[in-house]
Amino acid sequence: MREIVLINITGEDRPGLTAAITGVLAQGGVNILDIGQAVIHDTLSFGILIEIPDNGRSQAVLKDLLFTAYELDQQVRFTPVSEEDYRQWVSGQGKARHIVTLLTRKVSAEQLQRVSAITARYGLNIDHIDRLSGRMPLDMPAEQGKGCIEFSVRGEPADPVALRAEFLSVAQELNVDIAFQRDSVFRRNRRLAVFDMDSTLIEAEVIDELAKAAGVGEQVAEITERAMRGELDFRASFKERLGLLKGLSEDVLEEIGASLRLTEGAEVLFAELKRLGYKTAILSGGFTYFAKQLQAKLGIDYVFANELQIENGKVTGVAVEPIVDAQRKADLLRELAQKEGLQLEQTIAVGDGANDLPMLGLAGLGVAFRAKPLVKQSAKQAISTLGLDGILYLLGFRDREGQE
Repeated sequence: MREIVLINITGEDRPGLTAAITGVLAQGGVNILDIGQAVIHDTLSFGILIEIPDNGRSQAVLKDLLFTAYELDQQVRFTPVSEEDYRQWVSGQGKARHIVTLLTRKVSAEQLQRVSAITARYGLNIDHIDRLSGRMPLDMPAEQGKGCIEFSVRGEPADPVALRAEFLSVAQELNVDIAFQRDSVFRRNRRLAVFDMDSTLIEAEVIDELAKAAGVGEQVAEITERAMRGELDFRASFKERLGLLKGLSEDVLEEIGASLRLTEGAEVLFAELKRLGYKTAILSGGFTYFAKQLQAKLGIDYVFANELQIENGKVTGVAVEPIVDAQRKADLLRELAQKEGLQLEQTIAVGDGANDLPMLGLAGLGVAFRAKPLVKQSAKQAISTLGLDGILYLLGFRDREGQE
């Protein structure tokens, strides 16, 4: 008769502990059915599910293991597992898996409680919880903190739409971001990332800055705001705003370009994407003049934006076709993926406005970044709490991986 036993070992972590424990099990001819280990603040939690083929040897194996654990100053607990319970456990391995990612400036117990309660309410079982963010000093200013907790959950939600709506509601209430995505082979195998520029890669809307210089700032800003909320057709609003810039001196462009600030986390994100072998692109309804500056600064591979027509040193106010609008962005994403030999599941798209929604919906990972409410509700994922480098957490990236 065989015996199945769950072994739990806890104590101060030390080198050689795993080798010593498994050495005892090896002498007993034990089979390993499952194993997991975690270390938190130098304290070990080690679990092993074993099968002892010969029931007659079980007492000797467990006695030797208990003695070894005592020598290593570890606490050990044995829990018998019936074959029926084991069969039920095995039968659950084909269930779908999802990843819930909590992004916040500082992790609190309330945040974890709310997220875990929602997952349970929708029939999802948490298998693993990992901290992806680095260790945070106690005196870290709140606005500079960066915390990420990843939950690996098993099962299909009873109502996916209601689940996402509840996550979004709690995220707004607690000022955090909560992402929910299927755990698939593509998650850490994406290779193309495309970005909107204005209010995504940079903190400003360039056309609004140009309008201020032209003396029509308030007029253009109002049109921009309505277009980003999805209240106006982008093409029509773009032509209207551009027409108001007619006569602006091209000397202003260099001054505005020099004043543009990168969004928090942009440089970290692009450095890591490049290290991981990604191709990157700007797909922007803004202007090529400024997109090219970002391309040089961040090492971006492709740039597609609108041309700012200038004649005799003045902006003409005439739109040059093809205009990079919502549909054009989606088409470009598809074309770039095909050019790079990638499936759309292997792509990431990031933007903040309503004209970004088609490409966000097309990409394997679409992220609404610091977006308007309509865009956040419509996109697959949203980040408003952290900087652009928070996107790395959605890929399962750990801070310590970037430090090695």
